[in-house]
Amino acid sequence: MTTHYFEHPLNEKTRIYLRVEALLNQLNIAADFNDDMQHLVFFRSLFDMLEIFEQIQLKSELAKDIEKQRLTYRAWLDIDGVDQEMLREILNNVDNTHSKLMAAERFGQSLREDRFLSTIRQRFNLPGGSCCFDLPALHHWLHLPEEAKKSDAHKWMASLKPLSEALTLWLNLTRETGDFHNIAAHSGFYQSDADEANILRLEIPMHYDVYPMISGHKNRFAIKFLDFSSGQASTQNIEFRLAVCS
Repeated sequence: MTTHYFEHPLNEKTRIYLRVEALLNQLNIAADFNDDMQHLVFFRSLFDMLEIFEQIQLKSELAKDIEKQRLTYRAWLDIDGVDQEMLREILNNVDNTHSKLMAAERFGQSLREDRFLSTIRQRFNLPGGSCCFDLPALHHWLHLPEEAKKSDAHKWMASLKPLSEALTLWLNLTRETGDFHNIAAHSGFYQSDADEANILRLEIPMHYDVYPMISGHKNRFAIKFLDFSSGQASTQNIEFRLAVCS
């Protein structure tokens, strides 16, 4: 059965984490420059990320959240019924990732100091602003050998590696806290309590032809399904799978 996978954050910080994850994924895909337009995705994703870095102290927030996870997992040491070998492996990964994160530069620092990126960032977000007459430096860069462009891209992305590793770790551990359960939304609506939750994960069968609109916060949420074709609230009884991740 074909399903629609959907995630929704239940607080603003997790919302930012998921946006940064999406931007990192776009960067990784576009960095190969397999077609003539992928550079637009690459630079737009990079500059969107810099905007986020300027709005929030992401490094310190992420470090605090990973430290909370470390304390939670340490509390399970020597507890009967807990796979201690797996737990110690997780803790080693958490310790190593946290150390690399704390030793890293402030996110985006070297990118902001890069002369070429600074030159093209100023006008890149203009509507149609990637034309050669708006960004002659970018036009020149696009005509460099493929190896040179990929080398630059990998250099820029290397500065984001501590962020990528730490964010991937936090999101993976957070997602694993929630098990999927079968849920029924009567007349297209479902609501429930939560306990300090960060992310809702949904698996929705495509044959219902609906998508979710979710509201709520870490302790309570509501899901209303809308018909894709009409945009109106669905009146169907919809069976889906839901995981609440803390």
